[in-house]
Amino acid sequence: MTKYQEIQQNLQTTQATWLVTGVAGFIGSNLLETLLKLNQKVVGLDNFSTGYQHNLDQVHALVGEDLWKNFRFILGDITQLDDCQAACHETDYVLHHAALGSVPRSIEDPILTNANNVTGFLNMLTAARDARVKRFVYAASSSTYGDHPDLPKIESVIGKPLSPYAVTKYVNELYADVFARCYGLDSIGLRYFNVFGPRQDPNGAYAAVIPQWVAALIKNQTLHINGDGETTRDFCFVANVVQANILAALSDNPAAGNQIYNVALNDTTSLNQLYKMMSALLKEAFPHVETHQPTYENFRNGDIRHSQADITKARVLLNFEPTHRVDEGLHEAMEWYKKNLPANKN
Repeated sequence: MTKYQEIQQNLQTTQATWLVTGVAGFIGSNLLETLLKLNQKVVGLDNFSTGYQHNLDQVHALVGEDLWKNFRFILGDITQLDDCQAACHETDYVLHHAALGSVPRSIEDPILTNANNVTGFLNMLTAARDARVKRFVYAASSSTYGDHPDLPKIESVIGKPLSPYAVTKYVNELYADVFARCYGLDSIGLRYFNVFGPRQDPNGAYAAVIPQWVAALIKNQTLHINGDGETTRDFCFVANVVQANILAALSDNPAAGNQIYNVALNDTTSLNQLYKMMSALLKEAFPHVETHQPTYENFRNGDIRHSQADITKARVLLNFEPTHRVDEGLHEAMEWYKKNLPANKN
């Protein structure tokens, strides 16, 4: 039995209260689904700026009415300290995922990105400190590695940020460290590498590559690849991210707290490989995919060429063991999109 399986088994009979910020978003709703299925109480905070009611509705349908009663939703904004304080009240663990993602959006509007990702983060830290939560787990980012060229990425070695978004996520790590030193707030930051999976939004200018591409393939629309397609990423299925959050919140390893961890697979997939894998999984249900061809464009401002994570630290200190490789995750994700995307509405 893995450490994660052991924790899941224990949670079924030991109920705690978890706060998930950004609960109506992609990762937040997957955390909500897993926690409710583990018989946990969950408080959710969201302002629906990038999350959706239909994500919550889908979780409701998946977990059933009895478990859904363990969920309490707060319509609120992390830029408002009062909302953060209300959400943290009598909470055991915080899983903080409310933020404005996207490198391009941060370049277009750095002030809005800073308000959510820095001011909002500071509000959440303050509220969590005052509520005396047991541990504050937050979504950090692989963008923090910036222009440092070495692969795979090791937590202790970073470069200069390449976007306002990257700056905000690094500031989060600095603030969390300071709150540990000054106030004793126990926190763990998880540097995500290109997370994908069910309920990831394919709509809008800032959609991540996999949901954006699957929408283009299913609807037989133009699919844009930035650069020559040989850019590589360490794509990570959302179930692995959920595991990392729960392990981080509940780790009893004295060395695990107040640390930063990579969450990925220590693997690389090029954009061209990704396109071929997705096409192969969709062509039976959508025959037009067989003849679909991508359109190559210029490299995107602020993007790095290659990304790969060393996950040794998470394996050793958190007992993190990814359950889904890229192909396994893509299979589950494509099955979800085939069922949900054509009728998916904002």
